[in-house]
Amino acid sequence: MGSAVNFAKTYHFRIADQRVTLHKKNGESYEHVLMKALGYAMFRTQFPHLEIERRIGLRYKPDLVALNNLGRAEFWGECGQVGLRKIAWIAKHSGTQQLALFKFNIFPDHFLAQIRAEVEPRYRRHSRIRLFNFDPIVMKEAGEEFTQIPETWYEQYDI
Repeated sequence: MGSAVNFAKTYHFRIADQRVTLHKKNGESYEHVLMKALGYAMFRTQFPHLEIERRIGLRYKPDLVALNNLGRAEFWGECGQVGLRKIAWIAKHSGTQQLALFKFNIFPDHFLAQIRAEVEPRYRRHSRIRLFNFDPIVMKEAGEEFTQIPETWYEQYDI
């Protein structure tokens, strides 16, 4: 019996006038890859230096990050499954001005309550942490090319 060789799959998205190539790693879901592309599309104009999966010298590597002129995280995005401890660590130690959590079809009330219990109030000042909960319809409608992300595709929650 031979062993199976797993290869990463490459996805090419056209976001506005830019081609974005993302590699799906073994064990990573397509939903995770798609959320990175959607998050990038949502925040690319607000943060022109937004990057996908760039190490920035901290404990965790962000799915999405925009650095300021001093090289510090101005925007940090996490997509898909992310632990509460990780969210609390990012909120406390990253210094980011905005932390966006991109989820796919979750029940938000319980998740929001968990974050509020785990992250100290001083690290979740008004609108610093936001949840973007995507509707399952996104899987059918997103495709590989988009300019704007319709607000009907997600619900937004300030934490």
